[in-house]
Amino acid sequence: MKETENKGKHLKGVCCDACNCIHHGQNNCCQADEISVGPHNACCSAETICATFKPKDETFG
Repeated sequence: MKETENKGKHLKGVCCDACNCIHHGQNNCCQADEISVGPHNACCSAETICATFKPKDETFG
């Protein structure tokens, strides 16, 4: 599935504030098919990242 085919759908219960991500949708919903969060050795939420994040404009990342 292409990244843009999931537009309008969202992952229930997944709230995202990353407005510059291609998966960011209305009402701060994530529209990715699935997400990956890491790293595996994180001890608290401040040490985690969304590995699914892709910038809307590739010049940012």
